[in-house]
Amino acid sequence: MTGLDLRPLSMGEILDRTFSLYRRYFVLFVGISAIPQILVLALRLAQILLLPPTYSSLSSTIWLGLVILVASLVAYLLSQGGTVLAVSELYLGRPTTIGESLRRVWNEIGSIFGVVFLNSLVIGVGLILFIVPGIYLACRLLVCVPAAMIEKRGARESLERSFDLTRDNAVRSFLILLLSVVLSWAAQMLLSAPFTLMIALNRTDFAMLRIWMACSQIGASLGSILIGPILLIATSVYYYDLRVRKEAFDLQIMLDPDSQAAPRTGPPSILS
Repeated sequence: MTGLDLRPLSMGEILDRTFSLYRRYFVLFVGISAIPQILVLALRLAQILLLPPTYSSLSSTIWLGLVILVASLVAYLLSQGGTVLAVSELYLGRPTTIGESLRRVWNEIGSIFGVVFLNSLVIGVGLILFIVPGIYLACRLLVCVPAAMIEKRGARESLERSFDLTRDNAVRSFLILLLSVVLSWAAQMLLSAPFTLMIALNRTDFAMLRIWMACSQIGASLGSILIGPILLIATSVYYYDLRVRKEAFDLQIMLDPDSQAAPRTGPPSILS
């Protein structure tokens, strides 16, 4: 199995490579996204089934709701890390599987949780204070998960690494995020919104309400499973493009095919 050519890519080439990888390895990427999400969907459907006809006795579903919250977080982390690792293996010409990708992430679940939590905290504070700085931070921190998973960095160091790599590239990061938002919105409108409308129209018929709620959850999960990998693939391709441009990563791989770590010439500052 030969890896992809490592060279500087234009924005159009990054997107073309993203969709090419998605189409060629559709089962791999959708499988990595679907396996964790199916468990969450099953729990959500169980919650709907147990939902009482009146709101006077909701305590029976509270604990299930907490379980769903934890399961959703774990599913998100697994799909994030698993997709990034799969793209990395394909990029370097190494075979991989759904199970192998998920196992590797599971072994590092604490590390990726720290990265995602700190990343969400930084962006969230930026959005709360001012919208534009929050969006800018999201653009600069776009490749923190690949930095953590591929280079084995800690949470703070991964964010600083992303901030360093994306310097002078915030616009390109924004275009990738914008594409993700548009695709996610389109998927939700197509697969979930019609059922949400039916929920609003059947509030008095509890049996039908349950059916439409279940359909809405299935549609939302399907949209997440199909669209979620696209942003992660694009982010991973973009990460490698940044390393090729700024660190001659293509030459590093030619000299040492097993090299993944970045040169550590001193820790970058997240404020730089």
